[in-house]
Formats: sequence, C-alpha cells, structure tokens
Amino acid sequence: MTKKQYSIAIDGPSGAGKSTLAKAIAKELGILYVDTGAIYRTIGYYLFCHKLDPKKEAEVMSVLPQLCIEMKYEPDGLQHMYLDGKNVTKEIRLPEVSMYASDCSAHGRVRTFLLEMQRRLAREQSVIMDGRDIGTVVLPDADVKVFLTASSEIRAQRRYQELLDRGTNKAYEEVLAELIERDYNDTHREVAPLRPAEDSVIVDTSALDFEQSKQAVLSVIREKVRL
Repeated sequence: MTKKQYSIAIDGPSGAGKSTLAKAIAKELGILYVDTGAIYRTIGYYLFCHKLDPKKEAEVMSVLPQLCIEMKYEPDGLQHMYLDGKNVTKEIRLPEVSMYASDCSAHGRVRTFLLEMQRRLAREQSVIMDGRDIGTVVLPDADVKVFLTASSEIRAQRRYQELLDRGTNKAYEEVLAELIERDYNDTHREVAPLRPAEDSVIVDTSALDFEQSKQAVLSVIREKVRL
C-alpha cells in the first residue's frame, strides 16, 4: 500500500556515498533529507576548534548543552549547519574533523542527547535520513532500510577525489588509512555500532556509478512503499 508519509533509513560506512545519494533521492521524491552525520561533525568541529578531547565523554557532555546547533534548509535546497549562529557547513567537512566526529559519536550520552531531534523530524514529515545507526537505533521502525556499502579501496578513492575537488591535497594512502581506522572505530564502538539492520537491504555500489547507485536505491524504496 502506498503511504502518504514514510521514512527511509540509509546506513553505511564512511565514504559509501550515503549523503550524496540521499540528497539526490530526497530531491527526486520531494521529501526532507536529514544528514545526521553533519550534526556530529558540527560537534566535532567545535571540539576541534577548542582543542577538547572527543574521546572523553564527560568533557564533551560538559559543553554540549550550551551549544546552539541548527539545521537550516536554504534556497539551494541543501541542509546547512549552523553552530552558535555561524554557518559551518564547509568547515565541518575538513578531513581533521572526521575523527573528532567519530570519537564523540561513540559516547552513549551524546547520542541520546541528539536522538529526539532526529526522531522529531521523522514524525513530522516524510524523510530520508542517513548515518550509521539510523535503521538500528534512530528509526528502528523506518519503512525502508538500506545499508549502502562499497569496498574500502573504492570508498577511499571517492573520498580522495572529493577532497581534491574541494582543493584539499591529501595522499590517497593517507585517506585509505584514515577510512580503515574509522571503519574499525564505527563497527567496534560499544554504543550503536555500525551494522546492517536485520531487515535492511544491502546495496553494494563498488561497481556502480552514481546514477546506477541512485536507481538501485530508488528501486528498493519504490518496492517497499510502492511509490
């Protein structure tokens, strides 16, 4: 049966293309895109700027309640992140911020603090939300769950090219090493580790280009909610 309001969870490791695909699919379906990773990156960026240790939960929680984190959807149709009134959308994508985001997202109290913000968005409207524990923790009752993945080498190559396009010159070997480290951290953390939900559909995009990946995910969504 076709649903008027529905939720889509896209999970997967770093560099799998979750955000790019989710944004394109949201635009095509006319629903809200929520980049949950950007929320953690915003916190990570604050910790990075203030030289705080993201691995110390108490230290992170001591500053979290005083931060003003906002998601705004601007005329370009994209989600922009604001930290204490400043647009930090570009800054949170800096390579050095990634590990800060990964470390602080491993804390249970940090995830709990942000959980209701994410669920509220899904209650109010149709959404496609991407992250690492959307189908398992954030939206366990999502109508569609996709686990997007690709080989570590392919994901590193995509991230390497993305950094080059942004003007960041970083060796591929370094990008690959950081990606493998983040994969390990994300899959071995005690709280909400990265793993496919039992009822998720796994989509491997290693051999697919962007349009093929998009169509593969759209096919899963249309089958589940009969759009």
